[in-house]
Amino acid sequence: MKSLTEHLTFETKSRREYINITGNVENLVKKSGIKEGLCLVNAMHITASVYINDAEGGLIQDFDDFLEKLAPHEPVSAYRHNRTGEDNGDAHIKRTIMGREVVVAVTKGELDFGPWEQIYYAEFDGKRPKRVLVKIIGE
Repeated sequence: MKSLTEHLTFETKSRREYINITGNVENLVKKSGIKEGLCLVNAMHITASVYINDAEGGLIQDFDDFLEKLAPHEPVSAYRHNRTGEDNGDAHIKRTIMGREVVVAVTKGELDFGPWEQIYYAEFDGKRPKRVLVKIIGE
């Protein structure tokens, strides 16, 4: 069995941002040389997420609107976590809702997606460098 482990680093310009990382991950699958296996992609920070869905701008805004209604950033005093001096209690909740990681099958050397599926990195407490782990295993 072969494996490849790489880290992608993102530093967003805004607090919340959604980045399509499908191309980055596809390039790593090619680099790995693995034809049949699995690809794990996970956010290495507790205020960021990796998820799979459609690459449609309206849907991305719908996700952001939904999450902000469910766990609004302000007032920051609404979160007990923020009593520690942080202001990101909402980001922890958003991350839990959207998930930590995805696993995608690798078939014939390519990510084996359903129709319209794309991999996204979602940042909920940005403006600083954060990592995403990509681990590909197989033959």
